This record gives sequence, C-alpha cells and structure tokens, in this order.
Amino acid sequence: MDDALTEPEIVALTVDHMQATAEIRRASLWQRLPWLPDLHTPEEEEQYWRIHLLPNCSILGAALGNQLVGIIAYGNNWIEQLYVLPDFQGKGIGSLLLGCAKEEMDEIRLWTFQRNAGARAFYQRHDFTAEEGTDGADNEEREPDVLYHWRRLPERTPDLQPSDG
Repeated sequence: MDDALTEPEIVALTVDHMQATAEIRRASLWQRLPWLPDLHTPEEEEQYWRIHLLPNCSILGAALGNQLVGIIAYGNNWIEQLYVLPDFQGKGIGSLLLGCAKEEMDEIRLWTFQRNAGARAFYQRHDFTAEEGTDGADNEEREPDVLYHWRRLPERTPDLQPSDG
C-alpha cells in the first residue's frame, strides 16, 4: 500500500474548507450519536464555522489524498471541535490532530456528551480527566455532557548531585 495514502497530511484550513468541515462534523456526529436532535441546517453549520470558529480558532484538517477526513478547531486552551469521518476512525487521525493542539497549548479543556463512550475513551487514553458532568441544561441539544481537562506535566529536571568539594 502507498504510504501517501496511509499517512494523513495535516493542513491549515481556510474559508474555502468551511463547507467540508461542517460536513465532516455532521457525518461524524450523526453516525455515532443518532439520537441527538438535528438542530441546524448544513448551511447554518457552515456559517458557524465561517463566522465563529475560523476567526477565533486554529483549524486544521487531516487529508488523505484529496479527501479531508478529520478536522480540529482549537485555541485559548479549548478544543472547540474534533471530528474524524467514521470510516477513518481508529486509524490514529484523531490522535494526530489532538497532538497538534497539545503542541501549542499547555492546558486544554473540552466538552463531550456523556453518552459518547468512544470520545470519552479517546480523551482518557490521551490523559484527559473528567472534571465536571452536567445534566445538559446549558447545551442546545439538552444532552448531558462532561468537561475534560488535560495539562502538560512539567518537565523533570535531573536531581543535582552533591559535589565532592
């Protein structure tokens, strides 16, 4: 198999990619969490990416060939969005995208739905800890969620050895 097809390229996304980012979010979310209410049209979701996320976040994509298969939007110690198309999950793409955010931030918080067992396991594998659970009253889906937190550990310095002097 060709390595170019197995190792995704991480690219900075622009306004031209916002329709694709919204489509990836919708495809990933609704396939994995079909019980969630579909509150926004595809056009409204694209506008959210263009108007809210693009000016306020770093947005990266994972591309295999010409296909965008994963996306992340992050900044100010938050991951706002992280989605990988269902057919490409479990291949390290989400970990690669998350790693990009971890390189730039020393501390990260994010919300995920309590019933999203796959996402919760993913974040826990990447050293995130659950800090708070809610009943969902404050999110538009009215779905109980959980706040996760990650903090870079300080680098250890070698112990000083006493001198013989």
